[in-house]
Amino acid sequence: MAQDEQYFETADLGLAAALVTSSVSLLRLNKSNPRRVIFLFKDSTYTKEKVNLYWSKELSVPALALLENMRILKTRIYG
Repeated sequence: MAQDEQYFETADLGLAAALVTSSVSLLRLNKSNPRRVIFLFKDSTYTKEKVNLYWSKELSVPALALLENMRILKTRIYG
C-alpha cells in the first residue's frame, strides 16, 4: 500500500461490519496490539458518508448480510 494513501481506522466491530456490508473496501486488519484489532478501510467521501450514517443511526443494511459479515470479521480476528 502506498505511503501517502489515506485510511479510515476503527476498532469497532459493529461499524466495521456495517462498512463491509455497505461495500466499503476493508484493506487489512492491524493486530499489532494483542488487546485490540484495528480495521483499516480506504478513506473516501463514500466511507465518511457511511460512517456518519452509522453513528446517526440512519444507515440501512440487510440484517442477514450484516450478521454474516460480522461473523466473517470475527473469524479473521481470531483465525
